[in-house]
Amino acid sequence: MAAAESTVAALARGRALLVAADCVDASLDARLLLQAVLGFDHAGLILAGERMLSAEDMARYDALLLRRAADEPVSKILGVREFYGRPFRVTAYVLDPRADTETLVELALEQALPAGGHVLDLGSGSGALICTLLAEWPQATGVAVDLSPAALQVTEENARALGVDDRLTVLEGAWFAPVAGRFDLIVSNPPYIPSGDIAGLQPEVRAHDPHLALDGGPDGLTCYRAIAAGAAAHLAPAGRIIVEVGAGQAADVSSIFAGAGFHLSAERRDLGGHIRALQFGQLA
Repeated sequence: MAAAESTVAALARGRALLVAADCVDASLDARLLLQAVLGFDHAGLILAGERMLSAEDMARYDALLLRRAADEPVSKILGVREFYGRPFRVTAYVLDPRADTETLVELALEQALPAGGHVLDLGSGSGALICTLLAEWPQATGVAVDLSPAALQVTEENARALGVDDRLTVLEGAWFAPVAGRFDLIVSNPPYIPSGDIAGLQPEVRAHDPHLALDGGPDGLTCYRAIAAGAAAHLAPAGRIIVEVGAGQAADVSSIFAGAGFHLSAERRDLGGHIRALQFGQLA
């Protein structure tokens, strides 16, 4: 039987194990996993000091450490990821929401939505985009579309948790296929990784995010073509569409939308300096 261990010792051991496994954020990951086992937040873990862990707590912590050392993301281990200051449930069926995608939310919120505005999220996944926007705009209503029934279930769970489910409709299908009506804002974080690049992605992404949410076709632009082709029929006259793009894709995506009758009206860079979100409006 393993010797009893204090929270401080457990944290140090966990950090060392994850460093040896080449985890980039070993200290943070070890802390988050220990907090989950003990039911503490960061402050609570600090206050715990030299509290001794039970044998059960140690066993649970070790199991979580081994999963992280095997490249499973902490968010998928714990089933939650913070996005724009709110917790979102995540599963193996949805893309792990990332900070880069918050640039799309920031760009969307720069302009007020018309009273009673209507928002469409294409490829909603966890619902991070649509649920965040509905939470920020209490008078808005929204529609979330996804090809995956399992992903839509996660969208619905997050909408209920954030109290926006009464203003959200979920539809199963590809892009605009199940959609009727027009929207003041259309948003999407579509798959944009070229098919041939997926095998070279980090294990945390390649093995734990659904390929349906990653694979953007041979050149990574297949989904943008589908969205641009259908957007005009579903955008209100003064509406706008905002999409997330991969690093280096901005010019190509802008060209695709220009060919479909849209003009680039704004863009937003992520913390790494890459253009990450593009906003389009319809040409007069």
